[in-house]
Amino acid sequence: MKVVVTGGAGFIGAHLTRALVDEGTRVVVVDDMSSGCRANLEGVVGADIEELSVLEPALAQVCVGADAIVHLAARPSVPRSLVDPRATHDANVTGTLNLLEAARQSGCQHVVLASSSSVYGDDPTLPKHEALLPRPLSPYAASKLAGEAYTLAYARCFGVPSLTFRFFNVFGPLQPADHAYAAVIPSLLSRAMAGLPVVLHGDGQQTRDFTYVGSVTAVIVEALRRRVVHETPVNLAFGGRHSLLEVVRVLEGILGGDIVVRHAPARGGDVRHSQASTELLARLFPSLSPVTLEDGLRRTVSWWTAASARASGSGAS
Repeated sequence: MKVVVTGGAGFIGAHLTRALVDEGTRVVVVDDMSSGCRANLEGVVGADIEELSVLEPALAQVCVGADAIVHLAARPSVPRSLVDPRATHDANVTGTLNLLEAARQSGCQHVVLASSSSVYGDDPTLPKHEALLPRPLSPYAASKLAGEAYTLAYARCFGVPSLTFRFFNVFGPLQPADHAYAAVIPSLLSRAMAGLPVVLHGDGQQTRDFTYVGSVTAVIVEALRRRVVHETPVNLAFGGRHSLLEVVRVLEGILGGDIVVRHAPARGGDVRHSQASTELLARLFPSLSPVTLEDGLRRTVSWWTAASARASGSGAS
């Protein structure tokens, strides 16, 4: 089976690529390396890497002969979208449309799209179920909703079978922390492990359904294996609800010391609480179980420690 993974050198994409290659799947990674990097695929043997943007016409040729396409490529981050909305639109909406055209032209029979829980916006309903009316609060959220709509329309109008997942705060090894728009867990972890105060925007009581990256990739691999499709988006999270301050406390237990917390102003476009309804996911994938928050954080800390040691060793040489 040939699977094209857009954004395959990124955080989630690299984990998925490794899992698919380990199963014997032929993987073609499409990544312009704007967020991903080849180092994330170090040690992965058997994946072809096409360094190009999903906005480029050459994408259509790459998709020829693909049995499935997993579309992870995106311009991430709510704050980033507030700074440059058009760039977010181009990457996330036009890029998705270009991908769907490539899938249609190549006759691909399975497209898996990565969307985001941000499409729910500030609807106070918890847990967030897929029938809720989307209320995007940022250009990023709006762009992910538009990508969903295009994917569902292509399934209906052009017969491109698809499965759209709404991700909820995915975390784990390989997630970058060295830029202004880093996700919350790598930001906390990098500062805590360096002995620095961690910065929480707002009071830290906002809650998220943190999902370990290995749990996410396990669901996607299963979806590809069984060619799972669905006519509506599906939450890809497992119903956890933890505040940022809880995450800090768990990290204190793992790292064995107190973490100093400093508070910064809340950020525009952020939602207060997020938690996934798992009913639909459980119905489609009844045999899968998630990695817990604490176990996922322990695995991430172990990876971070090893990566820091390797970096120190290479610097010393």
